[in-house]
Amino acid sequence: MTSATEYLWFETQNAREFVNITDRVRAIVRGSGVQEGLVLVSAMHITAAVWVNDDERGLLEDISAWSDRIAPPGDYHHHRTGERNGDAHLKNLLLGHQVILPVTRGDLDLGPWEQVFYGEFDGRRRKRVVVKVLGD
Repeated sequence: MTSATEYLWFETQNAREFVNITDRVRAIVRGSGVQEGLVLVSAMHITAAVWVNDDERGLLEDISAWSDRIAPPGDYHHHRTGERNGDAHLKNLLLGHQVILPVTRGDLDLGPWEQVFYGEFDGRRRKRVVVKVLGD
């Protein structure tokens, strides 16, 4: 079994940003030497998310609006600690903190419209995503 681990670093300009990281994940997979296996892509912060979906502007706007309807900015018990990002923690739970994707013939094996996204909900500070490729 072969494994490779790399980190993607982000420091978004806005509190909320969605970043398509597909090409960066694909480059890590291709450089890993793994021909058949899996790649884990995991946000290492509890106010960020990683998911797979279509890279279509209207859909990304819908995801943003949907997550605000379910976990709107507002007052949360978490804010008693002095933080003001309770909704960002809940959005992480909604969209997920990691995905596991197939690696086939040395490449990321996605469907025709599938793209990998990093979603930031409490940005403007340095954060990272771990990309771990495992296989033969």
